[in-house]
Amino acid sequence: MARSIWTGAISFGLVTVPVKLYSAVQKKTVRFNQLNSTTGNRIAQKRVDAVTGEEVGFEELVKGYEIAPDRYVVVSPDELDALDPAKTRTIDIEDFVELSDIDPIFYDHPYYLAPGPGGTKPYRLLLEAMEATGKVGIARVVIRSKEALVAIRPMGDVLAMATMLFADEVVDPAKLDDVPSAEDVETTERELSIAKQLVESLAGPFEPERYKDAYREQVLALIERKAAGEDVRVAEPAPAAAAPAPDLMAALKASLDAVREERGTAAPKKAPRKRGTGDAPAAPKRTRSKAKTG
Repeated sequence: MARSIWTGAISFGLVTVPVKLYSAVQKKTVRFNQLNSTTGNRIAQKRVDAVTGEEVGFEELVKGYEIAPDRYVVVSPDELDALDPAKTRTIDIEDFVELSDIDPIFYDHPYYLAPGPGGTKPYRLLLEAMEATGKVGIARVVIRSKEALVAIRPMGDVLAMATMLFADEVVDPAKLDDVPSAEDVETTERELSIAKQLVESLAGPFEPERYKDAYREQVLALIERKAAGEDVRVAEPAPAAAAPAPDLMAALKASLDAVREERGTAAPKKAPRKRGTGDAPAAPKRTRSKAKTG
């Protein structure tokens, strides 16, 4: 049974909706501990002075912000506490926007919001109003002494909340190197037509259960085999052969044919042209004759 990690209320206008916050994901990354290869004992991490090499006690640690190589501004906990946002228990909705207006790059961590005590009816009312209007609530909330920008949207019978990145945290793609523009690279209509057919042939509904973390499953299987005492031998990787420069048009056609073959769909055939009743009859084939002499 999931446990709430925060309780508070959604506020929009003069309406307050008591809610409980739950994490919406449970990441399943395989984590390893560092061990001594000789003794098999776990390695303890220690805080060591980089210059003297002496271990530093936790009570001696301070926070420092590096402003230049080996130059730091020390900030005390009291100074940081004075800047902490007010520890409210309110998710203050500031705006309602279209879901399509939010680029997914801004989403950070997903949560669920469930109704708190006495909040069932206003919770349901807010959910249905947002469903009917197709809007997403943009709000601010303080979680663990840090203010976060969040997006709240209906997701079936529950409200979902995602923490968001601020605009200055997203890297402008215009700053990337070697990204060609439409003026730099010219594509032909034929290439675009086949590329569109390839995209359409692979199109379908999003079914998240179809996608598995194959690497994680292989790592866990390896761990189980070794835990059972199996001697696992690692094969030498085959040397990678230099691939020839691909012919884009040939690669597109081959990809399209492979998808059609896998999915059992044939290439569309061109329908024969039908002659209408008003069409002129075909002209007889003219033959060239030799001129008679004499």
